[in-house]
This record gives sequence, C-alpha cells and structure tokens, in this order.
Amino acid sequence: MRIAVIHDWLVTYAGAERVLAEIIRLWPQADLFSVIDFLSDKDRENLLGKHARTTFIQKLPKAATRYQTYLPLMPFAIEQLDLSNYDVIISSSHAVAKGIIAGPDQLHICYCYTPIRYAWDLQNQYLSETGLDKGLKGWVARYVLFKMRAWDYRTANRVDFFIAISNYIGRRIEKAYRRDSVTIYPNVAVDDFPLAHGKEDFYVTASRLVPYKKVDLIVRAFSQMKDKRLVVIGDGPQFEKVKRMASPNVEVLGYQPFEVLKDHLQRAKAFVFAAEEDFGIAPVEAQACGTPVIAFAKGGALETVVDGVTGVFFPEQTEASIVAAVDRFEREFQPDADAIRRHACTFSTAHFQSEFRAFVEEKYAEFFSSINLANRRHGTSGSEPRS
Repeated sequence: MRIAVIHDWLVTYAGAERVLAEIIRLWPQADLFSVIDFLSDKDRENLLGKHARTTFIQKLPKAATRYQTYLPLMPFAIEQLDLSNYDVIISSSHAVAKGIIAGPDQLHICYCYTPIRYAWDLQNQYLSETGLDKGLKGWVARYVLFKMRAWDYRTANRVDFFIAISNYIGRRIEKAYRRDSVTIYPNVAVDDFPLAHGKEDFYVTASRLVPYKKVDLIVRAFSQMKDKRLVVIGDGPQFEKVKRMASPNVEVLGYQPFEVLKDHLQRAKAFVFAAEEDFGIAPVEAQACGTPVIAFAKGGALETVVDGVTGVFFPEQTEASIVAAVDRFEREFQPDADAIRRHACTFSTAHFQSEFRAFVEEKYAEFFSSINLANRRHGTSGSEPRS
C-alpha cells in the first residue's frame, strides 16, 4: 500500500500525537503530512524521525506559537496538499485533517478524536472561556466558526470510513455528520504504569489545569472533607487559582516529572476525575497501576471505568456529588488491584495496533476489490491492490 498519514498540526507531543506515532509504527513507509510541523527533535523520534510535508501556514508569522489564529485559513490550506499518488489516506483528525481531497480510487479512513468541538456542541463554552462571547470580536469569532462548521460538515463526505476514539465520540460523529463509525480506543501506555498493591491514605488527581478539567471543583470538594488528603499534579492557566483555594489537606504540586506522577498513581487510594472527556487517558493510566477511579459519569469515562469494579461514578459536576461519591467509595467499594489492572490492559498499545491494522487492511481489500469488480463490469482495467 502507498499510504499517506495526515495530522492536523504538529506542535506538541500529546495524546493525539501518541496515537499518530503508533499509526506510523504500523506503516513506517507512510509519508506524513500536516498543516504545520514544529515538533522538537526529541518528540520527532517518536514519529520515526519523520518530517511532515506542510502547508503555506508553516511560513506565516508566529505559526509555531499562534497557529490557532490561522484556523480560518486551515480549510483552504489543507485542500492544497497533493495526496493523489497514494492508495490509502489515513487522517488523524480533531480539526481539519479529514478535509483532505481524495480521488475516487483512493481509500480515506479518518481516525476521529472528535468533530471540531469548538465549532459544534461546545461552541458557547469555548467562546465564553476565551472571552470571545461579547462584542465585535465575539461576532467575528461566531462567523468564523459558522463557516468552519459548514466546511466541516461538507467535508465529512470525503471520508470513506470513520473510526471514533470512543462510543461517545461516535455519537458526536453521528450527530454532526450523520455518519456511522466504529470505535477503536486509542493506545494507552499501560506498560509504563506497573501494578502496585500497596495503597496509601490519599487521593490524587492529575491533569492540565484548564477550566474544563474541573480540577478546581475537585479541590473545593476536598476542602469540605478535612480528614481526607488530596494531591493535585499538573500546571496550567488555573494553577494559581487552584493553589489559592486549596485547604491544608490539599497539596498542589504543580508540574511533576513522569516518575513522580507514576509514583503517586501507584500509591493513591483512588484517582479523582471530574472532566467530561472524549476518552480520557489519565483514568486508564491510574487503573493500570491497580488504582480505582472516582469519575464523573459522562463522556469517555463511562467506557473506561466500570462502576463498582474499577471505580465509582458521581452523576453531577458539583462539590456535593463528589463528596457523596468519595463517601460511597470508602463505605462500599472493595478494590481488587489485579482486576483493575486487567481491565486497563484492554486499552493497551498492542490492542490498538491489532485492531487498527486489521480494520485498515480489511477495508483496503474490500475497497479495491469493489473497484476492480466495477472496472471489469465496464470492460476497463483497474489497478490491483498492492501488498
């Protein structure tokens, strides 16, 4: 197969880029494309040293740090990339990558992290959190997102098959695009988080400190439970706010290296998670350590946490709901670290590689078989699938 892999933008090495790395490891001969590519040399090693072929946005002022200001140009930019020489296009997309133009004899599979969340159901939340919900700038932002939404919906028809990162995102794909999808969960490096049986008397939460992660909500809840210790790991725009509201039983550590994070996940009584995530890698990493999760019962957590087996849920993003869940956890939950670990391993990198390769190869065979059959019916010669 002649394969092209296209990613939205390459600036940091985070969750989506970890998935991209595994796709490239499956097909190391693939060529890589992106709107921009400013990865560090260290992060690029995870992509087998590949440099992406980029768009004109790569050369625009401050594209490395303020690339999101060029969002209105990205639909046009992505359509200028020429991928006509490939049999298979795999788009790794949460924004514009799926909008690449493909021909009728090219198979396009989109691994979709989400339809553009700030253009669809989370538009009002995004505008409010960025201060773009009022005034002239607000109206300009709304118009840009209106145009982006129309383009995003229209270009969904360029995709032959959608793969969603969770059933939750599958429902969002159906709502936004009216398209079916299959779910293949993203790879979680469970082997980097060894099982630990010795749990200590503290809770932990870890994430980037941004509003939708609701870490401030967790801190306020634990400030009401003076006899329960909470450790907060992570940095971000809300760091000072979280630190100011923390009571003496809440320890805010800020950013910590991986070994410190892993140590806390292994020793904690439970991991607390209050965000509505598309998938949510952190709860799976905690479970890989044999640590149960206390999670908000919405989004990807409903698929990664088993209530009463690997953790407990709380129904609302409120302090009272978290306090009640912690109380239920301490009174009723009987942790089995080995069972929790086994559940986490169903989200391993090996599972992702196996399922993703099988899906692409199956659809590749079906797609080109149908093309060759149609060509024979019309008396024309078609290219055979490459092996």
